[in-house]
Amino acid sequence: MGGAATVVGVKRVKEGMPEEEWDKSMLLPGDIIEGVAAVVADADEDSATFTSAKGRSELSSLLGRLGRQSGSVWVKVRRGNEVFLLRARVAPDRGSTLHRRFTLCAARDDRHVAKLADLTLDRCAELQETSRRVVSVDFVAFDMKKGIKYDWKKKVGTNLPDRHSTVISSILFKPFPDEHSVEAVTTRSMAWFSAAVSSGAPLIFVNIQTEQIAVSDKTASSAEGTSGQSYWRERSWYKQQSSKPNIEMVQGIRFWFLPGAAEVPVVLELKMGETRFGMDIKRTEEGFFCINAVSKGLAADRAGLLKLYKEASDAGQLVLICRLEGRSLIPSEVSTKGLIRCCDHADIKKRLAAAIEQMEEVHLHIMAWSDQKSFTPIPSTMGPLTLLPQPTNESRTASSDELLIT
Repeated sequence: MGGAATVVGVKRVKEGMPEEEWDKSMLLPGDIIEGVAAVVADADEDSATFTSAKGRSELSSLLGRLGRQSGSVWVKVRRGNEVFLLRARVAPDRGSTLHRRFTLCAARDDRHVAKLADLTLDRCAELQETSRRVVSVDFVAFDMKKGIKYDWKKKVGTNLPDRHSTVISSILFKPFPDEHSVEAVTTRSMAWFSAAVSSGAPLIFVNIQTEQIAVSDKTASSAEGTSGQSYWRERSWYKQQSSKPNIEMVQGIRFWFLPGAAEVPVVLELKMGETRFGMDIKRTEEGFFCINAVSKGLAADRAGLLKLYKEASDAGQLVLICRLEGRSLIPSEVSTKGLIRCCDHADIKKRLAAAIEQMEEVHLHIMAWSDQKSFTPIPSTMGPLTLLPQPTNESRTASSDELLIT
């Protein structure tokens, strides 16, 4: 993210040359450019004087000067743990429309044009790994072209808490008009997460990343008022030119988290004559839905929610509903105005009212916390263990402490 050191590297090879024709004498994705020097007649590369560049723009200017001296240049490249010299030619960067820029192409093939960029070392390592697989640099890989069949439907049905569950959740934070760095958006996302956890939401942090968002001038103007268009144009720290004139790219923050240590299934079943499930649901400030009260003797109590609610209250936790009938109730986005996009409370009431009218059972999934004692015990180790399917009757008999509703 914002504070990571960057180097000038090859981000990709532009379209025009198939990957099958690449070879290790060409610049490859992930290569780090440590310096360039003009090719001088009657002189070899050992006598060349290399000049390094601190960034992509500086390298472009340097290539422009060298290109006027000689069409060919020596490029000092770091690839993995090795540093070596490649011969290349200076070429105009035809993807730049703002002002003239220069890049590098293969010495003997005009189709092989490198797209240079400021990259982190981790990103360079990822790209180099991909390049090695393409051109078999450093090692001969096993043949990975053969595919095997996989029963995706069965695996989804048996290895997830619910066939609709993604297990992991995320929320996208879009930048405010007055936020001039990605750190500001990151700060807001962490404030939202900290506030949710402090209020009793059993969320588990997974990852945070920047994400490009396409915004049209018309959309920005209508969303932010008459100053919306100028606002997007002033955001030079993340603005990028698009192939479409009225589309701009901005950077937001996507925050990944687990909805609790596990998702606990709960089934609410009505008895004849009952006109309510016996629970009150409210929305939290962060956009989640929690069970706020449970009536004794009704469907929610019979499903174990009263016991769970009391335990949560004693532990300072909220009983959050992550899904209703397989559909997520977790907030998914924060707009440029700061509005949290979440489920409509009226839609939830409507669904529950329809189930009562038809005397249908309702399936909920509750976010469990790590030391929860009610319902299915939660594994002490967070991660893949929480994704294990519920034991079947064939493997063992469930204990009386577990919630088994049929």
